[in-house]
Amino acid sequence: MKFWIPLFIAFCFFEAGAQNNDRSAVAENLAYRDKMNREFADPEESPLTEEDRENFTTLEFFPVDLRYRVEARFVRTRGEKPFEMPTTTDRKPIYQKYGEAHFEIDRQKFVLSLYQSHRLRMIKEYKNHLFLPFNDWTNGNETYGGGRFLDLEIPEGDTIVIDFNKAYNPYCVYNYKYSCPIPPQENKLEVEIRAGVKAYKEH
Repeated sequence: MKFWIPLFIAFCFFEAGAQNNDRSAVAENLAYRDKMNREFADPEESPLTEEDRENFTTLEFFPVDLRYRVEARFVRTRGEKPFEMPTTTDRKPIYQKYGEAHFEIDRQKFVLSLYQSHRLRMIKEYKNHLFLPFNDWTNGNETYGGGRFLDLEIPEGDTIVIDFNKAYNPYCVYNYKYSCPIPPQENKLEVEIRAGVKAYKEH
């Protein structure tokens, strides 16, 4: 019995800590969504056409679901050759595969490639930026058919948090003046990722 009480207390602290982390993650996502909506409403930052912006109220999101916020094993892939990533126009930006994220969702194992832009890595503000374009089974139905994106930072260790609740649409979804990367085939997830931004209702 003398061991049971401390263990019970430790378990309670663990549960409380997990709940606090969950609340923090949800709050972070809600703040992220609010920031996105403010940017889309701002004529200086919005990718929307002027007509769409005048009628804009909010983007449509899936409910925040922490099942889609995963701690992935990060594997640095060295010796990768730079390549031209296809886009929705003739533009061919240079990217290089930087690493891989290995993770599970609902006991299914997945691997996604993380890319680094040759242009952005020369800019101090974005030198640690990683680009994660992906497709999943919601594309063309609940989400944009061409896939969605995530922005990440180069991790210091061998894990990286991927929060699909922050998945966003490429800007060409909202305005044809933009040129958007097309996710490589290796980043097609054979699962529904019902998290993040949904398809834009105007398109």
